[in-house]
Amino acid sequence: MKQNNNRQVWDSLILVFQFGINMIVPIVMCTLIGVWIGDKFDISWIVIPLFFMGALAGGQNIYRMTKKMYQTHNGKGKKNAEKNE
Repeated sequence: MKQNNNRQVWDSLILVFQFGINMIVPIVMCTLIGVWIGDKFDISWIVIPLFFMGALAGGQNIYRMTKKMYQTHNGKGKKNAEKNE
């Protein structure tokens, strides 16, 4: 029983870490690209829209991951319920 609880804790921590990575990476990448473009073409304001584009991309990544996990979780639950009947 205790091992099952430890596994749930680790799974939850990994999930939170994945959410963070899926949000941070696109934001940082788009911001760095915006800084590079701003320096190269002397248009520093381009960082702002690229930052928000990275945030939207990160949100979309989290949405897709959550949707996939939710479908997998519900699919397993339905299969187990059918087996028990």
